[in-house]
This record gives sequence, structure tokens and C-alpha cells, in this order.
Amino acid sequence: MQSAARTGFSRLLSRYAIGANSLAAADQAIQLTPSDAEAHRARATVLNRLHRPAEAKVSLETATSLRSQQATLWLELGATREELGETEAALAAFDQAVRCAPHYGETRWQRGNLLLRMGRHDEAFTDLRAAARSNPKFFPNVIDLAWGITGGVASATDNLLQIDNDAERLAFARFLATKGKGGDVSEQVRLLNARLSEENKNELVQLLARSRRFTEAFALAQGSAKSEGVVNGGFEEPLAFGNEYFRWVVSREQSGAKPAVDVAEKFSGERSLQVSFNGDWDVNAALLSQTIVVSPGQRYRLSFALKTKDLVTGGPPRIVLIDATNEQILATSETFPQSTELWQQLNVEFTTAPTAEAIVVSLKRENCASSPCPIFGAMWLDEFALEKL
Repeated sequence: MQSAARTGFSRLLSRYAIGANSLAAADQAIQLTPSDAEAHRARATVLNRLHRPAEAKVSLETATSLRSQQATLWLELGATREELGETEAALAAFDQAVRCAPHYGETRWQRGNLLLRMGRHDEAFTDLRAAARSNPKFFPNVIDLAWGITGGVASATDNLLQIDNDAERLAFARFLATKGKGGDVSEQVRLLNARLSEENKNELVQLLARSRRFTEAFALAQGSAKSEGVVNGGFEEPLAFGNEYFRWVVSREQSGAKPAVDVAEKFSGERSLQVSFNGDWDVNAALLSQTIVVSPGQRYRLSFALKTKDLVTGGPPRIVLIDATNEQILATSETFPQSTELWQQLNVEFTTAPTAEAIVVSLKRENCASSPCPIFGAMWLDEFALEKL
């Protein structure tokens, strides 16, 4: 068989060996081209899958001797040696991989992780940082490793990461937000070179709020640690749809309920919120809600204006106040009447828990005695306000 044909058939056997996990095919490939590194690598791949790392190591050592400048071969040899407990030999293989491809993120990443497992943290993070600079996909993992090494201390983690650009600092701020570290998030935002965009700010606010750090989330969102009570209580400003905090959020999932700003009917100001009902509204879903930062152990009164017209349902609407931290109901308004010729003002009094940070004001329904439970008619809401008692 001619040399080119032999090589081609050997490569075909090597690919088949890996695909079919066939050691016989790999051995046949080596018989055809004993000087082809790919054949030895294929044999090592199959042997590692068969949990025979000692034999795989021999094949990889042969492969690296035949193609000493291929970084991926050295990486595979290093991983196999480490599995055999040959730590120093594994490090030597990773060193060679880095020499072959010093700017390839994977070589630095593999060596850095080995150094970390060896307890050589400073050397490890030099490699891990270099890997992340080469390939940013590694940076979230570098943060997680640094967080674990420092015992969850943000300042120590920052020192270990040695952040020098806004992209990495924002990634660290997101990580801190998921951990509920609001003060540390604010510090990372302060250290940004460029102004924090509204999109990134909203993301950090949502991450902090989902971590139940409502006071710090509000401070980041509004630039103040003090709540001003209900935001847009008179519905003079646009509403939000989706997962927002500290403003009115309208659900789009209730096809039978249609909220809209009304400029003709209002209690005060220029607008009110009208909700028209024509069918379904899930009794467990909030049609309208707002998260509001509050003081712990404080007595409050929520007031609002209401008008209804021809409400027909077995589960009338009402306002429900929920502790945002534990989702316990604090208080509810009376259910809304069928029709009111004039605007009415309703009040709901409640006391926050000793550990409370925020409440959620929601427009929900009373439970129905039967299902389905449609609702028809219209209602208007206006002038929500929250005051301490």
C-alpha cells in the first residue's frame, strides 16, 4: 500500500476507533502508521474511556514525542498523568502545553487548575487570570474559584482577581449580586471607569432583589437608600411589563384582563389606571404589583382610590399586601364592590415584620367557589399612597 493511501486509511481507522470506541481499530491504525501521532492519540482516547489510564499515558507519551509542538496532546497527557496521581509529571506536561501555546486560554486554564489543587494559589491565579483574559468564558469560573479560596470575602476576592477592565468588574458585580452582597456591588459599580448603563443597572437591581436584598437593590435603582413610598401612585408615568422592581408591573399573561391608562376618568392628576375584564383571570396571579421598601416593625397605612362599573364575578378583585422576603400575607383590602357611582377611598393598615425590608402591593382576586371563574366589567385605580402611623 502506498504511503498516502496508508496514511489516509490509518486516519479513517483512527476516526472510527474514537467514534465506535474500538481499541482494535486504533491498534490497526498504529500498525499502518506507527509514526502518526493521531493514531496513538486515538488509542489513548479509547483507553481512557475504558478506564485504562496507565496504558493511555504510554500512548500519549508516544504521541507527544512524535508531535511535540501540539499543545492539545500535552493537555491530554497532563490530565491522564494527574488521574494516575503523577502530579509533578502532570504539571510538566501542562508546562509544555503552555510553552507550545502561551496565548491559548485552555492551556493556562488546565495548568492553573492543577496548581490550585496543588495548593499553589498565587501561581494558579496567575494562570487562571491569563486564561480568562484570553477567553472571557473562563472568568465566571475564576470568580467562583477565588470566592471559594477567600471564604466569600469580597475584598479578598477582588485582590485575587486583579480586575483591570469594566467587563470583568461588571461580571464580578453580577456575581456579588447573586450572593446578596449589595454593599460590595455598589463598591464595584463605583470602581467602573465608564458610567453604569441603565440596562446593567436594572440587571444588578433584579439580581439583588431576587436575593432578597431589597434595601440595597432600591438604593442602586434610585440612588437613595430611603424609599419614597409608592412610586407612580397616580399612574401618571408609564407602566412596566415583566420582571421589574420598585415600580408598577403589569402582567401580560391574563388575556381576560386589559389594563390601560385612562385620561378621561381619574380621581386626581391627569390619569388613572383602568382595567377592563372580559373573561379569564387566574385567581392566583397578580394583575398589577409593586415592590416597596419599608422599615422593619413599622405600622403603615396604604390608601388608594377606586371606582368600579358592572363587575360580575364569583371572585372579586382586592389589594393584597405581602412580605417580599417570606411571601406571607400581611393584610388585604375589602373586596371591590360591583359598581360605585363615585370614586371611593380605601385604606389598609398593616405592621411589617421585625426583619422586613420590602412589601409587595398586588391586585389579585378573591378565591372562587367554582372553576372556571370568569370576570366581567371595569374598574379604575388611582392615587396609591403609603404612610407611617
